[in-house]
Amino acid sequence: MRWAGFPFARRLDGWAGVRDNRVLMHSVSVAEIERSIRNVPDFPKPGIQFKDITPVLADGRLFRGAMDHLLAGVEAGAIDKVVGIDARGFIFGAAAAARLDCGFVPVRKKGKLPWETHEQSYDLEYGSATVAIHTDAVKEGERVLVLDDLLATGGTAAATLALLEKVGAKIVGMRFLIELAFLQGRERLGRHPIQSLITY
Repeated sequence: MRWAGFPFARRLDGWAGVRDNRVLMHSVSVAEIERSIRNVPDFPKPGIQFKDITPVLADGRLFRGAMDHLLAGVEAGAIDKVVGIDARGFIFGAAAAARLDCGFVPVRKKGKLPWETHEQSYDLEYGSATVAIHTDAVKEGERVLVLDDLLATGGTAAATLALLEKVGAKIVGMRFLIELAFLQGRERLGRHPIQSLITY
C-alpha cells in the first residue's frame, strides 16, 4: 500500500493518514477529547473560564484524534491552502496542511508578518484589533479551509474571512476545535460552512 505523500509499504500502527483520497479515522471519541480539555477559572482575567487545550496537544493519541475529527470528510486534493488563525490555529492548521499535502497560510496580528500584507480590522469589547495576511499567500480561486482552536465572539474569524474574500479565495469551510455557542460567534461568519468539534 502506498500512502499519499509517503512511500510507506504499510500502515503505521495507530497513525491516521490519507488513503484513496480520504482521511483515515483514528479511534478517539469526541467525548474523550472533551474530557481532556482543562477549565481554568479567572484566566486571563476574572470572570473568564479559559478552555485549556494543552492536555490534548500533549497527548499524541488525542491530538491525532482531534485532527481526525476536524478533517473528517475532507478529501486530499480538495483543498489548496489551509489557513490558521493566530495563534493556536497555527498548530491545527499546519498539522492539517501536512496531512492534506497542501500549503499552510498564517493569518497573524498586525506587524507580525515580514512581507507586504492585506489587513483587516475588527472591533473588540474595548477598542479594535487588526489581522494581516501576505499579499501573495493565497491566489484568486484557490480553495481554502480555515482552522482555529476556538470560535468565541467571531471577530477574528470574521476578519479572516474578509481578508480571504479580498484576495479572491474560495472558502470551502471553517472548522474549530471548540465553539462557545452562547457568544453567537457564528452569526458573524455569513453562510460559510462551519463545523465545531466541541460546543459549550
